[in-house]
Amino acid sequence: MRYDVIVLGAGIVGVSAALHLQSRGRSVCLVDRRSPGEETSYGNAGLIERASVIPYAMPRQLSVLLRYGLNRSPEVRYRLAHLPKMGTWLFQYWLHSSPERLLEATNAMLPLIERCVTEHDELIDKAGLTHLLRRSGWIETFRTPEGKKKALAAVKDVEQYGLRHDVLDPAELKAREPHLLGAPIGAIHWRDPTTVSDPEALTKGYAALFTKQGGRFASGDARTLAQSGGSWVVTTEQGPVTAGQVVVALGPWSDQIFKPLGYRIPLGVKRGYHMHYGSKGGARLNQPVLDFEGGYVLTPMTKGIRLTTGVELAGFDAAEDARQLGQAEALARNLFPLGERLEPKPWLGRRPCLPDMRPAIGAAPRHQGLWFCFGHAHHGLTLGPVSGRLLAEMMTGEAPFCDPSPYRADRF
Repeated sequence: MRYDVIVLGAGIVGVSAALHLQSRGRSVCLVDRRSPGEETSYGNAGLIERASVIPYAMPRQLSVLLRYGLNRSPEVRYRLAHLPKMGTWLFQYWLHSSPERLLEATNAMLPLIERCVTEHDELIDKAGLTHLLRRSGWIETFRTPEGKKKALAAVKDVEQYGLRHDVLDPAELKAREPHLLGAPIGAIHWRDPTTVSDPEALTKGYAALFTKQGGRFASGDARTLAQSGGSWVVTTEQGPVTAGQVVVALGPWSDQIFKPLGYRIPLGVKRGYHMHYGSKGGARLNQPVLDFEGGYVLTPMTKGIRLTTGVELAGFDAAEDARQLGQAEALARNLFPLGERLEPKPWLGRRPCLPDMRPAIGAAPRHQGLWFCFGHAHHGLTLGPVSGRLLAEMMTGEAPFCDPSPYRADRF
């Protein structure tokens, strides 16, 4: 079975890249060991996050670092034994979080963020998935005067980008989310983002569009990738698949491909959990709600109210630790009348992160026909379609819609 391109990874990034390559006349085989959308793309807050123009930087205030150091915050937890293994990566992350470098990262990511909603809209319309889409934005609540001060300062930081938002007092918040409990003293309603009620269904819907249009999905292990003459070959359950070009879009597993090929790209992982809940007394959420001080998100999903935690720094395959979810759940029950847990155990996912807060999108510098598209951190769902478009433009010789150099793979 020979194709123009093999795309390794059927998460939102890989599926989107496959669709954009297909739309430019390339025959594409999408390869994954699992069905589309069942790994990292499954577990997120459902945000297509147009409002996050400033990347998530590492805090540099000593007071915040000391608070995290106590390892009691639901926003960030860590395994002490893992920190030395992640030390170099964390130091690079800290360096890139300086005001000057954070501004550089912001400017680099802005072209992708600005187009994230419109690129999703085009695919959602083509795939017939508008029933999954909400256009009401999301709400960021605060519980203390100090939290309000910090949240409003963050608003001021992004005013120059023209984002639509409303600052809500308690009565205005109650009008928009009448079933929230009494803890918040106010909120910010970000109105530019859109949200989806089932990220897994969205990714599977995009994959269904890909196969409907003639694309092929094959079950296989990306680690079987090998060069044969001038081609790339992957072993699948349907037999070997061959192509002149291959895309590595495996999210946090991407290093299993690029490391054996000799690339030293500092791909780190931030783990996170989610759980679905019922609601008491018929209570409902109209859109996702972030607890600014608690670091978790509540999102109305088709499977229930999803609580998504902050960051856990732990080994890739370390055992689950229920404490972070437990902390977030305790806070969330003061914000919304959550009912019982709807699943026997939490979902655990891994966010693929690069220390300069931008993905790797582009050609591998030392292997003909090898392309990278990974490292989207907290914004894989947000940036899947727009990253897929940029990659496809580069691979087919089309003029890229933005300067791709900030994402080049050899920048490290």
